[in-house]
Amino acid sequence: MRLGWLLSFAAVAVLAIRTGRAADCPEWSPTQARQELNALHDRLDGWNHAYRVDGQSPVDDAVYDQALQRFAHWRRCFPAQAPAEPAHLADASGRVRAPVAQTGLAKLPDAKALAEWMRARDNRDLWVQPKADGVAVTLLYLDGQLQQATSRGDGLRGSDWTAMAQRIDAIPKHLLRAPARVVLQGELYWRLPGHVQANDGGVNARSAVAGALARDTLDAPTAAQIGLFVWDWPSGPDDMPARLAGMSSMGLADSVAYVHPVKTIDEVRQWHEQWYRHAMPFAADGTVVRQGHRPSATTWQAAPPSWAIAWKYPAASALAEVRAVNFKVGRSGRITPVLELVPIQLDDHRVQRVSVGSVARWRQLDIRPGDQVEVVLAGLTIPRLQSVVWRTQQRVAVTPPDPGKHDPLSCWQAMPGCEEQFRARLLRLGGKQGLQLDGLGASTWQALIDAGLIHGLLDWMNLTPAQLATVPGFGQVRANTLAQAFASARQRSFAQWLHALGMPASGSAELSDWASLSAHSADDWQAIDGIGPGRADRLVEFFAHPELREQIVLLHTAGVQGF
Repeated sequence: MRLGWLLSFAAVAVLAIRTGRAADCPEWSPTQARQELNALHDRLDGWNHAYRVDGQSPVDDAVYDQALQRFAHWRRCFPAQAPAEPAHLADASGRVRAPVAQTGLAKLPDAKALAEWMRARDNRDLWVQPKADGVAVTLLYLDGQLQQATSRGDGLRGSDWTAMAQRIDAIPKHLLRAPARVVLQGELYWRLPGHVQANDGGVNARSAVAGALARDTLDAPTAAQIGLFVWDWPSGPDDMPARLAGMSSMGLADSVAYVHPVKTIDEVRQWHEQWYRHAMPFAADGTVVRQGHRPSATTWQAAPPSWAIAWKYPAASALAEVRAVNFKVGRSGRITPVLELVPIQLDDHRVQRVSVGSVARWRQLDIRPGDQVEVVLAGLTIPRLQSVVWRTQQRVAVTPPDPGKHDPLSCWQAMPGCEEQFRARLLRLGGKQGLQLDGLGASTWQALIDAGLIHGLLDWMNLTPAQLATVPGFGQVRANTLAQAFASARQRSFAQWLHALGMPASGSAELSDWASLSAHSADDWQAIDGIGPGRADRLVEFFAHPELREQIVLLHTAGVQGF
């Protein structure tokens, strides 16, 4: 399983049990449950093969972790339909018994949960360190000489990485002033000088190390890219200060520098933010808090212990289930598919929907409700659809709007099939690029439509305070304010009205009055700087459109300047 950097399947199942609830189980028939579990099982199998055999990263590390947890959760929901726990989801090739079990770590969701964990330990003898994002390794030294390097495997047995370790300069071949027998546990990481986790994310650093160690040979340039962070000395002294002093004397001062005593959650939060937002030599996907004193290493098991816990950073890439596929129609008639998601957390963003971009891309990806998609933060601010991770086995029919019924000059009335585009026209009309009417957002326009007060684009111009006060939730004060805003629209300039109505860009044309502009031919428009043939045709079409001309008559009757 990815060369030992993942939790064993049993550990993931424990985590899923802690974080899941029976109510979260999908509402599947036994047949569908079997289909979905087998499909995800096969997808995980393919990813594992790509890591072990090809040294490639088919998906982001965080997405793989989440998919594995999803599989464990589904197995718990449908034990009778689940495939047997597959051996290839552990490090099946690992036959070397580790000198000390690799325990893994349970993860807490937030600072509040971590504070409770710390209080249960009286906030005493606690130490914080970064959670380096790499692959776990156990190192055995006898009389100071490196004897064995073992992958994590299933926590008890792993792959023999000793030959690989001999080629990695970051792994000491000889420890100074070392006891007769030393066991170290740590993380092999991909060197990333100046890496800032908050800006760069994980950049699949874990995959880079896993891929390198999956190959038959490790060349010198690749080996030089691998670093070592020792996060524990299981065979060391009982108390942390003595362990840290011993590690320093053995030449591991770089790792020791990242271990700090803490007494409060605020101190942990400070280091958590420090390692997240400032330059580090490696990717770190969270923070680890440990008790200084812990049981003897001979009693450790391949399961998350009670004396250490992880507080992970919010993922910049996440697995999300598609609830529905909606289609938004903009003012220009552009149709944009939008995926409604089971909410996920990306950094400090709660993401519930993401745009697919275009109907053509949606058709290419063939996304349906129930599919699992990868969502990332573009520039760490805007949710973006990255890929379809796997598709549900039972496909739901989804029908997009007919693009032939929507263009820049369609939907000037609230009629069936025009709801989205008509509302978008109203938003443009009253918004910053239009008439700049105060207090008119999407919800206000929708309330006026729902109340039956707006059927055409300019019906709002003649609404009285008494009419507005009848809209549920408005009240007389808000009705008066809206009536004043509507009345102010008559004072807007002719040019502002044209932009609000969606006139194509007109270059350096003088926007004087409707009569003269509507008389322009395509040649007249092309004679103006900044207007080519295509835009000239669109301007002629705009000024000649019959539904728009109906709006112009209303503006003329209302006494708006220029019409």
